[in-house]
Amino acid sequence: MNLDLLPGLAGFALVSSITPGPNNLMLMASGANFGLRRTLPHMFGVGTGFVAMVFLVGIGLMQIFDAYPISYTVLKYVSVAYLLWLAWKIGSAAPRFPDAPGPKAQPITFLQAAAFQWVNPKAWSMAVTAISIHTADHTMAGIGLVALLFGIINIPSVGCWTILGQQMRRFLTNPARLRAFNITMALLLVATLWPMLRAG
Repeated sequence: MNLDLLPGLAGFALVSSITPGPNNLMLMASGANFGLRRTLPHMFGVGTGFVAMVFLVGIGLMQIFDAYPISYTVLKYVSVAYLLWLAWKIGSAAPRFPDAPGPKAQPITFLQAAAFQWVNPKAWSMAVTAISIHTADHTMAGIGLVALLFGIINIPSVGCWTILGQQMRRFLTNPARLRAFNITMALLLVATLWPMLRAG
């Protein structure tokens, strides 16, 4: 990999990681509902899962989609269905506070967050763009460097959204406000599907 491309890659990684998308909206909702500490596995699952995705896309996973275009179509519809289900789960979650009685909701686990990257349209777009533009030689070292740089930048970026959600807890001091927040996050999550659906 040409090291002169690193500043551009770092800029792309920062912009794509810190802008709104399914991961960041879900992390903000988790930060608001569960706090930073309980959302840490979700955060690190996002970072680890995405680094693995970038690496696997780089070493040839996209060739499968080129050889079998139907697999990409199937992935797209699975992604839509799963994101709609997640949006419903977020929007319909009963507001619970630490001292509230009754069963407590659980944040997304490390493995669930890592697996989610494979049905996250924004993650796919980021991975494919990073590999196709920034690793012209497609060497293992170049692909590994791209994946590593994304991992370094991604965790602090998604962490900002988690902290933002945690800070919003002081304003979400009653069930009605928290429910309205969760419904808003669910609707925004559904809205992230629009670019993929518009592309056909």
